[in-house]
Amino acid sequence: MTKEISKLKNNIEYIYKQNKNTPRMALCLNFSINEPEEKPGIYSLVSRLLLQGTKKYNSEELANEFEKYAIDFSSDLFPNYLRLNFLCLNEDFSKAIELMNEVITNSTFDEIEKEKLKLKGEITAELDSPRAKAMDSYCKAMYENHYYGNSMTKVLESLDSITKDDVIKAYNLILHDSKKALAIVGTLDKNEILPLIEETLGQLPSSNDNNFNITKPELNAKKEIINIKPDLNQTHIIKGWQVQTYGEEDYPAFILLNIILGASGLSSRLFLELRDKKGLAYVVRSSYETHKLIGNFMIYIATEPKNIEVSLKGFNEEIEKIKTIPVDEKELEDAKNNLLGKYAFLDETNIQQACSYAKYGVLGFGFDYVQKIKEMVKNVTSEQILNCAQTYFNDKYVLSIIKP
Repeated sequence: MTKEISKLKNNIEYIYKQNKNTPRMALCLNFSINEPEEKPGIYSLVSRLLLQGTKKYNSEELANEFEKYAIDFSSDLFPNYLRLNFLCLNEDFSKAIELMNEVITNSTFDEIEKEKLKLKGEITAELDSPRAKAMDSYCKAMYENHYYGNSMTKVLESLDSITKDDVIKAYNLILHDSKKALAIVGTLDKNEILPLIEETLGQLPSSNDNNFNITKPELNAKKEIINIKPDLNQTHIIKGWQVQTYGEEDYPAFILLNIILGASGLSSRLFLELRDKKGLAYVVRSSYETHKLIGNFMIYIATEPKNIEVSLKGFNEEIEKIKTIPVDEKELEDAKNNLLGKYAFLDETNIQQACSYAKYGVLGFGFDYVQKIKEMVKNVTSEQILNCAQTYFNDKYVLSIIKP
């Protein structure tokens, strides 16, 4: 297995990993997002319109090109970066890189009105789900007046005011003023593909590491949001706190704390206590969402409307336990094994590896950050988990409830 980290002529750092005898090549290119969007939804439209036509191909022709060569191409938006990637047969790598370059350099953004209409329809349908509505309110409150808080309802409110010029301006900013990270994984020899990459991606505007301009959000007080939806037969409750994120000291402990509390399904504490023993829940779990600047840790339950108070009491009891009683060695070891197993599962294919490398590359933690996380997780003690719980599970939280 060959692995090499270097830079293209335009300062884009790349990792090339050769996985011999695999039939398809994966390439992932990420662009950092350095500025809050001027109107909620602009970046979503950028990501969607990149696949809706270029100077050379209209949207149908572009889709036909991808289909003809069986190239799996996608454009995805995350709060801190825009991701473009493809998976193609080894013999079609040159065609795939040519099409990617065409998308990046020659997208027309002409189909904006059509895309706005589609996005509006998708969001409206999504918000029909009570869980999505509770989550939307949670996100807005957790990151109030911050780019991370541009939830679905905020996007819906601003879509009509977004123009093609807005989208082009935002895209040019991302293209010209971003850190870029590239990962290539597959069987082809580096000397065979690097000239193709230099001719295309190597001609893009330089990678720039110094322009990050999004401030860290702060939650300074408790916030409670109650939504009423008359026809519901169950209540959805989300409670969460702002916590540390990637690259910070408590990050590995929080990943394990999440597994112990509610992210490991049937064996997690919330499931055992609130669903199995108390019979309160249809669904109960915790999740740990991480952005470049901040993380948020949340607990979620779907239950009968009459169970709101007793569910919240159950949340508090489980939080209190993890704040006061050290996790025993077996539970900690099981959580570590659970996590390491997940990482192995998420690292099986060429495209999974490429996307993982490029993600941590663009966030500034280095292509090998997953390896570092694994090592850090192995060393987490129950004392660290106790300290995390005591530090972050405080009275500055967001509670979002939707009920009949």
